[in-house]
Amino acid sequence: MYDQLKLENQICFRLYTASRLVTRAYHPYFEPLGITYPQYLVLLVLWQQDNLPVSEITSRLCLDTNTVTPLLQRMERDGLLVRTRSAVDSRQRIVSLTKKGRKLQEAAKDIPSCVGQQIADDMSSVDELIQLSATLDHLIDTLKKQQHNPTT
Repeated sequence: MYDQLKLENQICFRLYTASRLVTRAYHPYFEPLGITYPQYLVLLVLWQQDNLPVSEITSRLCLDTNTVTPLLQRMERDGLLVRTRSAVDSRQRIVSLTKKGRKLQEAAKDIPSCVGQQIADDMSSVDELIQLSATLDHLIDTLKKQQHNPTT
C-alpha cells in the first residue's frame, strides 16, 4: 500500500472529521431555536448585513447556489426570511430577515462562546485555538485562490 493513500495521512480526512464534530457540538444549541447549522450560517451572514442578493450569500459562505437556494426556501417557509425580486435586476433575489429571523440573533448570541469554550477546554490553551483559526483562514484563502486560478 502507498503511504500517501493511508487514511491517517490525509489532511482532507482530518479537516472533514473536525468539521463534522464541530458541527455536531453546535447541534444542542440549535435544537431549541429550531435551526440547523447551515441555517445558522445564513443567519450569521444576514445578521451582519441584511438585504443581500443570493449571490452574495453564496459567495460569503463559499457554497453553490444550488446548495443555498433550497436552504433559503426552507428558511422562508419557517418565517425566518423573505426573498424578493431586486428593484434593480428582476433576475436577482434579495434575501431579508423577518422579525422572527432578527429575534433569533438575541437567542443565539452566546452560542459561539459556549462552543468555543467546549473546544478550548480540551485544548492546551486559547492561544492554540486562535492560532488554529489563523491557520485555517490561510488554508481557506489559499484554496479559494487556487479554485479561481487553477493550474494546468
